[in-house]
Amino acid sequence: MMKIETIEVNGKMYVINITFENRPDSRVSIGKNINIRIPTHLNREQKFRELIRMKKWAVKRLEEKPREEIVEKMYKDGDVITIGDENYKVCIDEKDEGVQSSSGKLLDNTFFIKLTPNISEERKRKHISTLMSRCLGAKKKKEIINKVHELNQKHFKKQINKIFLKNTSSRWGSCSSNENINLSTRLFFAPEDVIDYVIIHELAHLIEQNHSKDFWNLVERAMPDYKTKEKWLKDNGKSCVF
Repeated sequence: MMKIETIEVNGKMYVINITFENRPDSRVSIGKNINIRIPTHLNREQKFRELIRMKKWAVKRLEEKPREEIVEKMYKDGDVITIGDENYKVCIDEKDEGVQSSSGKLLDNTFFIKLTPNISEERKRKHISTLMSRCLGAKKKKEIINKVHELNQKHFKKQINKIFLKNTSSRWGSCSSNENINLSTRLFFAPEDVIDYVIIHELAHLIEQNHSKDFWNLVERAMPDYKTKEKWLKDNGKSCVF
């Protein structure tokens, strides 16, 4: 069962998705919306208290950490960009009238992008961003999956269902109640130890599906200097974008 509410924080309206489901404990996450999950086994009063607690936590986080402004990149044919520790060339073809839909492929370290003709500059930017993310995600997916399993085996030894790479702008990663690990392709711009931190953060949610003291103890046990990785993301995150 799901309920939808809204709340205003710092002059911005947020949608709150409230889901009651079969789970061991409550969880709240903040992305484009506020997502709250409450266990169905709680009684009515307990559900109410948990909902209030989750809302207060979300409001506090939003008040302390305003939504990050992402830098929008514009590309032109022949550009060379750095992603992680590798340079990539961008070849853009937008003059082929026979192209029905935009497409892309990555050969060696060159993105070959074909764009639908006569589209707006904003649609060009979005198409290029999506295609580059998708191509690099396909190339690096096996490497990321191996890294997730290695870190899980080393620190947590929990069941993982599926691992997804997505071009998300609102969060670096997430862990679902179905034991799925979702990671943003924006992480490809980050150093390896920062990628490790985000993976460890999400793996810790397989045990503690919240941001309690117990959760942060798990993260710190696996990566004692995790706060330096958080600082890197805070300082550099807005430029990590396709």
